[in-house]
Amino acid sequence: MAQYIPTLDYYSGGLPKACTMYASSECYFGLNLNPMCNPSEVSYTIMPNMAYFEFLPHEPNSPRLGVSIQPVDLANVKIGKEYELVITTYAGLYRYQVGDILRVSTTQPQFQFIRRKNVLLSIDTDKTDEAELQTAIENASQLLRKFNTSVVEYTSYADTKTIPGHYVIYWELLAKDSANSASNEVSDQCCAIAHRSIANVGSQTQLGRWRSVS
Repeated sequence: MAQYIPTLDYYSGGLPKACTMYASSECYFGLNLNPMCNPSEVSYTIMPNMAYFEFLPHEPNSPRLGVSIQPVDLANVKIGKEYELVITTYAGLYRYQVGDILRVSTTQPQFQFIRRKNVLLSIDTDKTDEAELQTAIENASQLLRKFNTSVVEYTSYADTKTIPGHYVIYWELLAKDSANSASNEVSDQCCAIAHRSIANVGSQTQLGRWRSVS
């Protein structure tokens, strides 16, 4: 959930934020037993009376072609590992893959929401998920703070029509001092920082360099 915290902070204007539960239209999954905690510390305790929960080990960097991955039950998850949530509900959903990636954060066990599965940018063999992209944006936006400018929101897509392909990122910027706004050169530096921040080293060689367009 860390990738959403800056946006929540911006729109809440510094007001306290409460996160009480983890749920979807299919089922209630878990409760946050400390609802007023810092958003970066939110963990959920799964409610086993709501459904039967299974956890599919998620290791995106490991080659799994032709390998059948077996889910584990709540008692056999391992701290620090990531899993995709799988539910069987009283309403008749059988081993439904929710599409959420969770990380085991405590031995109880409790879980942190990390990201949605398959929400990523990809040109060739590179795969950049939303958490990695958010890290790149955060690193790049630090340069804008010298100019009292912040990134309010952004969206992205993978442009495969150019050679080499590249990621296109649209930034919504908030400049508090228009007389001291960031120059095109600063924007280019932000692009360079974001490009270097992408975690997958292979993607840096296959992707075109990021560049700013006003």
